[in-house]
Amino acid sequence: MNDTHSEEIIPGASHEGQLIASPHGVSTVEDSGRRKASRQWLTGRASRGLDPKKFDSVSPAGLAWRELKKNRLAMIGLWTLVVLYTIAIFGQFIAPYDSTSQNPGGVQTAFQPPMKLRWSDQGGVFHWRPFVYQTQQTLQGGAFSYLPDATQPRTLQFFVHGSPYKFWGFIPTDLHLFGVENGAVFLLGTDGESRDYFSRLLFGSMISLSVGFIAIGISFTLGLLVGGISGFYGGRTDDIIMRVCEIIMSVPDFYLLLALAAALPADLNPIVSYLLITSILSFIGWAGMARIIRGMVLSVREREYVEAGRALGLSDLQIIVRHILPSTFTYAIVAATMSVPGYILAEAGLSFLGLGIRDPVASWGNMLTQAQNQTTLFNQRWILTPGLAIFITTLAFNFLGDGLRDALDPRSRRLG
Repeated sequence: MNDTHSEEIIPGASHEGQLIASPHGVSTVEDSGRRKASRQWLTGRASRGLDPKKFDSVSPAGLAWRELKKNRLAMIGLWTLVVLYTIAIFGQFIAPYDSTSQNPGGVQTAFQPPMKLRWSDQGGVFHWRPFVYQTQQTLQGGAFSYLPDATQPRTLQFFVHGSPYKFWGFIPTDLHLFGVENGAVFLLGTDGESRDYFSRLLFGSMISLSVGFIAIGISFTLGLLVGGISGFYGGRTDDIIMRVCEIIMSVPDFYLLLALAAALPADLNPIVSYLLITSILSFIGWAGMARIIRGMVLSVREREYVEAGRALGLSDLQIIVRHILPSTFTYAIVAATMSVPGYILAEAGLSFLGLGIRDPVASWGNMLTQAQNQTTLFNQRWILTPGLAIFITTLAFNFLGDGLRDALDPRSRRLG
């Protein structure tokens, strides 16, 4: 038949007698294989077996999420980051002690090894609630060591009242997830100042993990706006903005960070220091982003939808923000995800060198400063726990960034 027409597939309706196009690359053989049919009639069982869900419209975000779920490493990275940031958000509540408290629980211990959670005592009796043994400090071979004292078991209790704090900075409370009475629990041991290392790790995650997102928010907002304005207007405006970007990019990042961080006073308020370090990291990161966005804007500023916006009388700012910059969001999302680990590592490096977040405020970087001592590095290996946290976070962001790059690229999507 020469006058056949394809009909629209209506989800939920009967499809008997409808004509649909055969799948791409699949053909049926007619007349002993001499002709290939590009269409076939839906009748009887075929029409009743058609799944209408396959014809439902899917948004671009839905398509990207469907592709992302197919990437196992990307999903591992995503859920790892969800766990890490959830722990960071509730770090003050999960931590049994304040990060700056020395000798918590009245126990004076420096570089005490991690306590082991136990379910059965030395007699083999099983306990339904975990407990820890308090320790005794002994001198062996000219060095102090800590041995568990089986006569001092302390049962782990949940939702206990301890050191007061302000949850998220404005909700006063003293409730903690777990703790012990008449003693202390050190799941990751203590540092050289007799401070609970597990609590400091949680408080440090609040600093180190938030630096990346805040810095990305500032630098990518600047990069998108400056790059969009440069590419949209072109001419002298473009030349001036790009020369400024090149000047910023020509300065070595690490040495600029060292110079700016060293200029901060040593007695500066920790919160102010944190905000300034974040601003410094943002300042050196927006120029490269602006150059790439400028190139993308140059390729789309003459397209039909931009001309339609001009014809409708929209202002230049409205055209840039509503119509041009959204076309760059796919790249920006992927680039932002891949850039967060760089900011986390930069803050950790500055804090490790004593130029970033300073003690007693905890960050993963300054917690590693005690690992500079070779004796400490070999004898108190739990001091390297923040390094492991940085490694896991960086790897998770890289896995997620690779997955987002593939999921948001239409050319990499597989059918089915």
